Amino acid sequence: GTSRQIPQTIIIGVRKGGTRALLEMLDIHPNIVVAATEVHFFDWDENYVKGIDWYRSLMPFSYGNQITIEKTPGYFTSPQAPERIHDMNSSIKLLLILRDPTERVISDYTQVYYNRVESHKPVQLFEDIVIKNGALNTKYKAIQRSLYDVHMEKWLKHFSLDQIHIVDGNTLIKDPLPELQKVERFLNLPSRIMSSNFYFNQTKGFYCIRSDGRERCLHESKGRPHPLVNNTVLEQLYSYFREHNAKFYRMVNHSFDWH
Repeated sequence: GTSRQIPQTIIIGVRKGGTRALLEMLDIHPNIVVAATEVHFFDWDENYVKGIDWYRSLMPFSYGNQITIEKTPGYFTSPQAPERIHDMNSSIKLLLILRDPTERVISDYTQVYYNRVESHKPVQLFEDIVIKNGALNTKYKAIQRSLYDVHMEKWLKHFSLDQIHIVDGNTLIKDPLPELQKVERFLNLPSRIMSSNFYFNQTKGFYCIRSDGRERCLHESKGRPHPLVNNTVLEQLYSYFREHNAKFYRMVNHSFDWH
């Protein structure tokens, strides 16, 4: 009695915002099934041309009372994704998980740094990438990805605000349950995620998941220590994002506790 369904909900981003944590935590819910990998259907042309049946073939089997969710953090910053998703399902519900934009830039750098170290490629200091000729390098992709107002504008051309639920990534890591209960309500699902589904792992420094008699933590690549960043550089980043953040707050009628 199961079949593969096109997702009724998509986690559209943001990269290094906590998308994997959100997906794994929602997977606890009996009425949710999740795609195992990032599909990159709507943001990569070479996948999009394969068509909707190819997309559906990558989804898990589900029962009629279950919602299928996929997550690809690249969607949020993709110029094509909003229109393509709208063309597939104009009434879809979208989940967007965000965190302090400066933290997100540092986390983005950290991921790339470790990937380069593991591949024996040369690495640069954070400050050497973020500052060019004494000024902030606003062309740095990680900074561009943190301009939430710029990207949100594209989504709001195709979707109403009540179709996009914003999850506070900073809160999700510190206290997951309230954020997940808001998602349950947004998706019109019965409340099934409980505080007993989480336990704090002192070694890792974040919450792990307990469900169906099993315990699991996020992959070791998550929660890596960030480099210590020069205070002057931090202040430049805070200052640069301040206006963008204020604009974003107005757009979504909600404020966040960001620098």
